Amino acid sequence: MRQDRFLLGILIGIAVLAVAAVLVFFTRQEQVAYRPGQEPDDVVHNYVLAVMDKDYDRAYGYLADLIDKPTFEEFRQAFAVGRVMPGQNGIRIGEPEISGDSASVAVTTIYQQSDPFSSGYSELGSAQLLRQQGSWRISSMPAYDVWDFAWYQGQPK
Repeated sequence: MRQDRFLLGILIGIAVLAVAAVLVFFTRQEQVAYRPGQEPDDVVHNYVLAVMDKDYDRAYGYLADLIDKPTFEEFRQAFAVGRVMPGQNGIRIGEPEISGDSASVAVTTIYQQSDPFSSGYSELGSAQLLRQQGSWRISSMPAYDVWDFAWYQGQPK
């Protein structure tokens, strides 16, 4: 009888710890918000967030107006057919380097481990932006899960 109460106490303690862990997990998740600024790193942050939120209208608005810019339908279609697949990878936006009407922003893509025996890794690249009509617009991104490398590429001749 005494052992049953001891076992019951242990089980209740485990249940309390499990509920506490779930509560901490859900309350500590940080909500990512759009940045109000118009600096190059703000534009890259907002573009990535719009893509992750599937707000393709907003994301398309951050693209530079250049020759061979995809149409909105081509842009949206890249996500619909899976050529571009925002997923489980993390993206860290670095500081911008501005030179006149062009800028680059360091973008680190953080890849999750694929199995229990490997470790995740990261890859550093840079987003390229142009100032057009007073606003920064993206002309290329290094992260394949938020960018189709066929955009802004002319048709083969």
